[in-house]
Parts: sequence; C-alpha cells; structure tokens
Amino acid sequence: MKKVIFFITALIFVSCNNQNQSKMIDTNQNEKLIKQYFEHFNNHNWKEMAAMYTETADFKDPSLGDGIVKQSRKQTEDKYAELNKVFPDLHDEIIQIYPSGTNHIIVEFVSTGTAPDNSKFKLPICTIFTIENGLITKDFTYFDNFDEEKLE
Repeated sequence: MKKVIFFITALIFVSCNNQNQSKMIDTNQNEKLIKQYFEHFNNHNWKEMAAMYTETADFKDPSLGDGIVKQSRKQTEDKYAELNKVFPDLHDEIIQIYPSGTNHIIVEFVSTGTAPDNSKFKLPICTIFTIENGLITKDFTYFDNFDEEKLE
C-alpha cells in the first residue's frame, strides 16, 4: 500500500512539474515574440511587425475609436506606415514586460518621436497582447493622448 501511495504522489508531482514547465516555455516564447515585435517596430519594419498578428486581429486603441476594432495585417501595416510618415523617428522603449497566464503579455513602454513642426513627444503606453499559436490575436492598447508630454 505504501508503494502505491508513493507512486501516486510521485506521478502527481511529475505531472504538476511538467505543467509548470509548459507554462514557463509558453511565457518565455511569448515574451521573445513581443521583444521581436518591438524590434520590428523600432526598425520601422511594418510588414514584419504586422505578420506577427493573425490575419485579422482585435484591437482596442484610442486612435481607432471606441470599442474593439478588427484589423487585417495590411491595415495594421498601413496604419503604422502612415504614423511613421508623421513621426519619422518613432521609437518605443520597453519599461517592463509582465507575463500574465499562458497567453497574455502586458507591456509598459514609452513612445517618442518628432512631429513635422520639430516638436517632440513622449507618451507612456500600456498594451495587453493575447497570443495564440505564436501569433498576436488581440492588441489592447491604453494611453492618454490628451496628456502627452511635449518636449522642446
């Protein structure tokens, strides 16, 4: 009887340990994916960045209006290309990455750039990414675009 209890306990321990390792692998892969995303962003490689989304993804973004908006990869690529025309030195600096569960990554970052009139901006942003099968399915971005800090 003691051998049976020991065997069951060992089996439960191994099973729980394997689940924890699986979650860690998912979280690490998702974190790497998001770091790659920001690398594409900072290199202004909009096509590669947009390819990191599913063909159609859900967005919450003050620049797109209220609620959830569905965007294709092409629409995402075009949106950032247009933004880049206005702010040619557009850059995001990651402050912190917070893994949340197996398929969510929360990123706190600061976006900076220079407008055509040579005024500079610095905008704190927080985005919650949902990742499934190695692709971003949801991009919920939060920022206050009325309080952006203008730099001279």
